[in-house]
Amino acid sequence: MKKNHERFTALGLDTSAYTTSLALVDQDEQLIYDRRAPLAVKQGSLGLRQSDAVFAHLSNLPGLWHDRKGAFEGAAPAAVAAAVKPRPVEDSYMPVFKVSEAFGLFLARTMGLFYLPSTHQEGHIQAGLWSAGLPAGQYLILHLSGGTTEIVSSREDKPGQFELTLLGGSADLNAGQFIDRLGLVMGLGFPAGPELEKLAGGASGESAALPVAVKGSEISFSGPASQAERLLLQGCPGDELARAVEICIADSLAAAIENLSVTPGQYRGLVTVGGVTANSYIRERLKEKLPAWTIFSAGAEYASDNAVGLAVQAARAYKYALMIAKD
Repeated sequence: MKKNHERFTALGLDTSAYTTSLALVDQDEQLIYDRRAPLAVKQGSLGLRQSDAVFAHLSNLPGLWHDRKGAFEGAAPAAVAAAVKPRPVEDSYMPVFKVSEAFGLFLARTMGLFYLPSTHQEGHIQAGLWSAGLPAGQYLILHLSGGTTEIVSSREDKPGQFELTLLGGSADLNAGQFIDRLGLVMGLGFPAGPELEKLAGGASGESAALPVAVKGSEISFSGPASQAERLLLQGCPGDELARAVEICIADSLAAAIENLSVTPGQYRGLVTVGGVTANSYIRERLKEKLPAWTIFSAGAEYASDNAVGLAVQAARAYKYALMIAKD
């Protein structure tokens, strides 16, 4: 990649439901600083009240700078992007994102920085494309987390800015909620994804099965979740049930994608992003179930909530703004 000789840094801020995130990249989109602080959730709970999460973010953000010495290395900050809401649609809103929006605006207006209001979903998409080393273009995005289960058509019309079209997803529970609710019953921690994946590693995959409930590109996980709880009460081994959940999620998503009125040839590939896609079994099963698609995944470190994608967005959008200004 041609190096940009005008040195600067770009900052990303994200204050999601369960993680405070801050990241810096340089003018060439090289990551130079990445810090995250998970929000504490009490054992036996399925989450936090928004007011408690907002307070935690306000407490966490200053501390994320505690070891920033040398991060700028003489390159001044020039741009900042903040996740101001969950998704880039009109009615998308969560109080937690007001924290990253406020901090981002404060920095931009105080220091005279280029400011890009973005969203949590766009940050996930950019982090996925960046960590997989993919160029800008049109991709089918599979976004799986506790708050989102969506199949989205994504195109980067302008550097750092996405045009997204929702094509399908869950009609009720999200994939992460499915995992976390079962994890609570099984006594796993929250979020339950990492422990469930580890538990499933000892399964044969043959003694438990959950239904796939897909209509067109719409998925229902509420029925499979209820069946999973019934199987647990009937004495189904935890490892076998954990593997059945992974299979159900992957097969449901694959069925919904196969039902879309799009073809692999319309896209550069299918990219999986979001915390649930850190599960290696789900990723590999999707590849088996969707052989016609070229599937890429966000690096495991960048699948979960982070601000790296937002920092990359800020750098790209800033450079584009400079180019337009020169013309």
